Amino acid sequence: MNPLLSSSSEAMAVIRADRALTVVRAPEIPDPVALAETLAGAGIRAVELTFTTLGVLDAVRRASASAAIVGVGTVTTRAQAEAAVDAGARFLVTPALRTEVAEVAVAHQVPVVMGAFTPSEVLTAVELGAAAVKIFPARALGPAYLQDLHGPFPHVHLIPSGGVNAGNARDYLRAGAVAVTAGTDVVAPADVVSSRWSRIGANAERFVHSLD
Repeated sequence: MNPLLSSSSEAMAVIRADRALTVVRAPEIPDPVALAETLAGAGIRAVELTFTTLGVLDAVRRASASAAIVGVGTVTTRAQAEAAVDAGARFLVTPALRTEVAEVAVAHQVPVVMGAFTPSEVLTAVELGAAAVKIFPARALGPAYLQDLHGPFPHVHLIPSGGVNAGNARDYLRAGAVAVTAGTDVVAPADVVSSRWSRIGANAERFVHSLD
């Protein structure tokens, strides 16, 4: 069964309900629980930590105790996918088409949001079992491109990433995105490293309010 069409996991349900997830690209995360709680409390419950962060798997284990739905992004290999699932990742995100990551996700019944850009890549992501397709980099062609993709792919869950902010997030949703990815405009790396939770929370609330 293709997870794209069922997508009944809690992680995907939360992403669809919030219409957003956030990706954290800090070099390190001193307090993963505080970060996750701050974002969840502001209305973005799905939090993607990435393999570009030092000690990300330990951060995932610790943040899993929070109210957030914690996933792992920038997953490019089978070994990384297995390690992320073992650490408690509730969803996986890839920057591009990765067959071996999809195989691990499907085997463990963990949703994968697979990176793609062209129509052919979107179709391949669907065939590999993606629960949603991350259109990256979204800034390259903007919201109109998502609307164009929905012509041939009306039932595909598209999530733009890269260049999405409070000023344009609503436009992506109007163009057919099932959710949008909040990035460094919400979670600045320096704010994470310095534990500026109030600033991150305020940014997240501003982003969430922009979706309405």
